Amino acid sequence: MKFKKKDKMKELIETMNSCSLIELEGIPISPQLDDNVDLLKKMFSDCSDFVIREFRQKNSVRAIAVFVDGLIDTKEVNSALKSLMVLEDGDEDIKVIEEALLPVSQMGRVDDYKKLLQAVLSGDTGILVEGNTEALTLGIRGAEKRSVNEPEGEAVVRGPREGFIENIRTNTSMLRRKLRTPRLKMKSLVVGRETNTNLVVAFLDGIADPEIVQEVTGRISKINMDAVLESGYIEEMIQDNTYSPFPQLMYSERPDTVAAALLEGRVAIFVDGTPMVLIAPVTFWMMMQASEDYYERFQMATLVRLLRYIFLIISLITPALYVAITTYHQQMLPTTLLLSIAAARESIPFPAIVEAFIMEISFEALREAGIRLPKTVGQAVSILGALVVGQAAVQAGIVSAPMVIVVSLTGIASFTIPHFNASISLRMLRFPIMIAASILGIYGMLVALLLILGHMANLRSFGVPYLSPLAPMSIGDLKDVLLRAPWSMMEKRPSFLGVQNARRMNDGYANSIQERGGQSGVTGNRHQSEEGQS
Repeated sequence: MKFKKKDKMKELIETMNSCSLIELEGIPISPQLDDNVDLLKKMFSDCSDFVIREFRQKNSVRAIAVFVDGLIDTKEVNSALKSLMVLEDGDEDIKVIEEALLPVSQMGRVDDYKKLLQAVLSGDTGILVEGNTEALTLGIRGAEKRSVNEPEGEAVVRGPREGFIENIRTNTSMLRRKLRTPRLKMKSLVVGRETNTNLVVAFLDGIADPEIVQEVTGRISKINMDAVLESGYIEEMIQDNTYSPFPQLMYSERPDTVAAALLEGRVAIFVDGTPMVLIAPVTFWMMMQASEDYYERFQMATLVRLLRYIFLIISLITPALYVAITTYHQQMLPTTLLLSIAAARESIPFPAIVEAFIMEISFEALREAGIRLPKTVGQAVSILGALVVGQAAVQAGIVSAPMVIVVSLTGIASFTIPHFNASISLRMLRFPIMIAASILGIYGMLVALLLILGHMANLRSFGVPYLSPLAPMSIGDLKDVLLRAPWSMMEKRPSFLGVQNARRMNDGYANSIQERGGQSGVTGNRHQSEEGQS
């Protein structure tokens, strides 16, 4: 609705209380500066950080600058105000000011209060001039921000050492330095009625599937909640299956990981206020891959990746397997080992499943305590706590020594999974598998694993099957799943993502080097020809 008359604006000011920005949509900026001042003062009463700075231009035209103290660059604001104070007659029109008079690179015009306050509360400075129904927004932000450091959760031996921070523009600029192409598109969105959190959906035009991009932006646009304080809010709101234990979006603090995902045809979601950037769609196999896999030679990357899968299985089923064998299938063990385990468990008052639960819960508690405590104390608590508690529990006859070994091996195996959210999922699933093994032995454990596998086969991430390219099978995409083929063999992007441009390198590049025999082969052939001529 439009308020064209002065009495309408006065009525609005009198009835105005604190409100969200959505309620201000369509309310125009008044040409009467006093009305704008009264409205802003009433809306931001008891807001000591919201500043309304009134000044006069050289031609005596009144104007105000509105900004949030702490979010702006004070020197740049002072410079802009000095430029405005020397305006001559005829220069009070907002269009003239925008085009010729203000020394600010990022500038925009808005005509309603929602757009104005959205920009001001994000760190811009608003300029309102008497007699104008539009306002200027100056992009001269200067809030304090954390310096760029190496991400602790995704450390590498070989690779870039920079990680995202909490400032969304710094993060998008880091991605832009990796992908210096006009194909990199960044769509801006705002989510949260009270937080008005800025989001950016990034993708590579001409590579990413337009339907996936549209689905991602569509799901985000439909979010209607009070606050979005971290990317986890977005992840939980837009995932395909809310009740699945498996993550259907991946997050990363590394610009190189996000750039590589976009080059495969995926979509990245930046959220202001968090260094965690979401990537969609994802598959289960992505959770087992680290950025360093693509920086080391393919032989080493393949061996490390296979090691991760082995320890994934150990982490998931080892406690359940121990419970099943010691409870129902003792004949599977060699006699010597069986006697050793029986002797260790002779004085234990609990069955194997209770032992396993005691140790697993204790280990998880120590791990959580190590994360929450200060870094200098946390590592000592988690390591020494596990040693002391385990040794004391064995000596007290509460748990057996073999169970301590099994739980310790399981805990170590879970640390080999590169992504934390995937590791949490497997830690959760370990307990129902243990319960199934305690009821039906190995048969119960296999039933539980088949149910989990069936759920994963039925799961989707923005329409992409979670077990792609194994289920459904895509032979050409298996080069980067369990194994990591040489770069020269991965000429095409994953086909299950529906990319527009499937090819990422020329055909036959490696073959051309092999046909020439390498530099030594060329040199050797040249020497042989010279000797023949002589």
